[in-house]
Amino acid sequence: MAKSTKRAAIYARVSTSDQSAQMQLDALREYAQRRGLKIVDECVDHGISGAKQSRPELDRLMDHAKKLKFDIVLVYRFDRFARSVKHLVVALEEFSSLGIEFLSYSENLDTSTPMGKAMFSIIGALSELERNIIVERSKEGQRRARARGKHVGRPRKDVDSDMVVFLRDKGMSLRAIGEKVGVSTTIVSRVLREAG
Repeated sequence: MAKSTKRAAIYARVSTSDQSAQMQLDALREYAQRRGLKIVDECVDHGISGAKQSRPELDRLMDHAKKLKFDIVLVYRFDRFARSVKHLVVALEEFSSLGIEFLSYSENLDTSTPMGKAMFSIIGALSELERNIIVERSKEGQRRARARGKHVGRPRKDVDSDMVVFLRDKGMSLRAIGEKVGVSTTIVSRVLREAG
């Protein structure tokens, strides 16, 4: 079997600074060697929670992906790479649009295979379903709260309505009143409406 000349980038992450990413790196290097991949980059985030929005080495990996510096990304496990299913789907879509393959060693997901592509489609569909369920639950919760007479949205800011009315009666503009009492013109308008 002819060996591939695909360029691979490895991404590994450990949550605390006293942990080592060596086990992840060893497994991924061995896998790359078996597949005949040429490792051109290794990005390792140490002591960084998976929930963090910004991870320096992951950011560098994504930047290098946009510059097409490799053909395949190798990770040990999904949770070492993505902070959520949504994050995973977005990243995989970006890799796909760039023609970059993605392989998760533990889950045995390889987007270069028909089964891997099918699994990616299923993950994407589940992620969309999860988003839709969250939106529906949120809307239903808001509808029930309104039906019980509760305010939905940001808490209303306490405004001295007497002061607002007094300043309007003095001939001040809505903008000037808002600046004086520290609220937006929208809130000033609402206070004046409610004051009659």
